[in-house]
Amino acid sequence: HPPPVATDKEEQKRLLENRPDQPQNPRVLRIAIIGAPNAGKSTLSNQLLGRKVFPVSRKVHTTRCKAQGVITHQDTQLIILDTPGLTNPLKAKRHKLEEAMLTDPWDSMKHADLVLVLVDVSDHWTRNSLSKEVLKCLSQFPHIPSVLVLNKVDILKKKFLLLEIATDLTEGIVNGKKLEVKSAAKQDSRSSVKPSLHTTRASPAESKTPGSPFGQEKSQAQEGSGLDKSSDAGGAGTGEAQVPKHHEDLKEGRGWPHFQEIFMLAALRGEEVDTLKRYLLMQAKPGPWEFHSDVLTNQSPQEICDNIIREKVLEYLPLEVPYGVTQVTEMWEEGECGELLIIQSLLVPRESHKRMLIGRGGKVISRIAQEAAQDLMNAFLCDVRLKLKVEVK
Repeated sequence: HPPPVATDKEEQKRLLENRPDQPQNPRVLRIAIIGAPNAGKSTLSNQLLGRKVFPVSRKVHTTRCKAQGVITHQDTQLIILDTPGLTNPLKAKRHKLEEAMLTDPWDSMKHADLVLVLVDVSDHWTRNSLSKEVLKCLSQFPHIPSVLVLNKVDILKKKFLLLEIATDLTEGIVNGKKLEVKSAAKQDSRSSVKPSLHTTRASPAESKTPGSPFGQEKSQAQEGSGLDKSSDAGGAGTGEAQVPKHHEDLKEGRGWPHFQEIFMLAALRGEEVDTLKRYLLMQAKPGPWEFHSDVLTNQSPQEICDNIIREKVLEYLPLEVPYGVTQVTEMWEEGECGELLIIQSLLVPRESHKRMLIGRGGKVISRIAQEAAQDLMNAFLCDVRLKLKVEVK
């Protein structure tokens, strides 16, 4: 079971400063998860961690800064860099987003050993091409191995579209091999998660290893970024340090022909998340751990609390209102029976916003408090009593 987050700020700080309890042959992998806002990056991170420490909401830009999650499994440590959705300065201005939201995803890429590109296949406007920001990110770091993750496949009624989407997003090339698409129109819709995708040069013995829907051998998947294998598939036979030729025609490009693998999953329901997790554990390289095995995240308990309350405010209030709410924690202490007592004030700019946030008969604010307390119990593994007050700034 994943460890809980410490409820005490100082205790969490001590944990983070603790020397890692290294096993004899430690392995480590730093994973950057990038994608358009609302693709499900935080949901996937929480599922991989096994506890909710990142805020999620249907509204865009719930994740405001980069935070790390830590998965320690036997001798392996996976460090997940949960990044804000890749956005541009114009949209950032519209949502009053901090400067960090434009730079954090790029910072995460610099430190990553592997990048997961998450695409929401339920969004028919965006699912057939990678956003300009994502393509730009990939082409600036072509030496970092990348994996395509198609998310929310459970929502997609027509499963055969997954094959078309996968072909578009990879430009028909995965791990330097041409993607062969077998007709999946006749497939049973319940076996949603893995339609039949094959790459040309894979021998029968290689098919269907547990870590991957494609069935490349583990050693092959670990060879590196797959960039230099693309010559047989008509790609740019580039070495590591070069930027792929693809960079030159980014404007026309819709996909990225250098992905090593494709995974199809439903992060919210946890479908196929274990398959991805096994693959990530397999990709870890020998190297020292960064954190003690008792660490689940590098966030402070207060940050987790603020983020989760903010998530609920985003969820229940219309459009722009939540972005103007300021949170002030007035009380954070342990009760007599070990429960955590929290009082937080939510400051809003207008009286009308206050009425909306409280709701008729206090229904909205009590629902927010109840749901946030439930999530905090999951993160801290203790009883949480949360009281929220709403005031006009």
